[in-house]
Amino acid sequence: MSNFLGVPVDAAYHLVSGFTSFLTPVLGGAAVVAAIVLFTVAARLIVMPLSLRGLRGQAAAARLAPQLQELRKRYAKQPERLQREMTALYKREGTSMFAGLTPFLLQWPLLSVIYLLFRSAQIGGRANALLTREVFGVPLGSHWLDGAGPVSMHGLVFLGVFALLAVLCWLSVRLGRLMTAQPAGADVPGGALIRALPYAAVVIAAFIPLAAGVYLITSTGWALAERGFFWRTGRISAAAPAPEKPAVGARS
Repeated sequence: MSNFLGVPVDAAYHLVSGFTSFLTPVLGGAAVVAAIVLFTVAARLIVMPLSLRGLRGQAAAARLAPQLQELRKRYAKQPERLQREMTALYKREGTSMFAGLTPFLLQWPLLSVIYLLFRSAQIGGRANALLTREVFGVPLGSHWLDGAGPVSMHGLVFLGVFALLAVLCWLSVRLGRLMTAQPAGADVPGGALIRALPYAAVVIAAFIPLAAGVYLITSTGWALAERGFFWRTGRISAAAPAPEKPAVGARS
């Protein structure tokens, strides 16, 4: 593990272990799962302001996409002019091409700590005790391919993880379509890739420990709920504003 992340991962380990010990008298064997969920939610709450800034940047990029595409067509053979026009457009809109990316990059160290916590066999030179806990008899440190097959309890638990993630990914794609006011069959540049990208979480879950899968479900579900909340409350709007209707009696 990187020395840079070693200390925060060790601190996070003690926090989750403390949550687990506190919840065990009430939840028994499910305490460690609840602790992972609580810790992940707490971390996501900390970075929520950055998430909002990132989502606003992405919404601005979605609104400007048609204009940017038009500029690329118009100045395809004039790269310097294209760059000036794009910069001017971003300036007029009070945003930049990196507005949606930078806040998420700033979150990465904290989210990396959480991910490493739930996939590292050792923490601080000692075995990661969190990974020895079990869910329905399946160790949190086990991997999907370690089991006895898809019809075993091990396989069924992981299939449940994959199914939950797939549903969350589908909901995320659907919400994105609603936010941008796109019909289900809309043909947009890179649309197939954009729709498929969220499902990478399901592929990742097949190669990480079960504990990291629980984290991934929680983080993905929180991100979906957060995005929906910001959209519903008007804090972000990815859809382009509707054109104003001419006033009654106005001259053409």
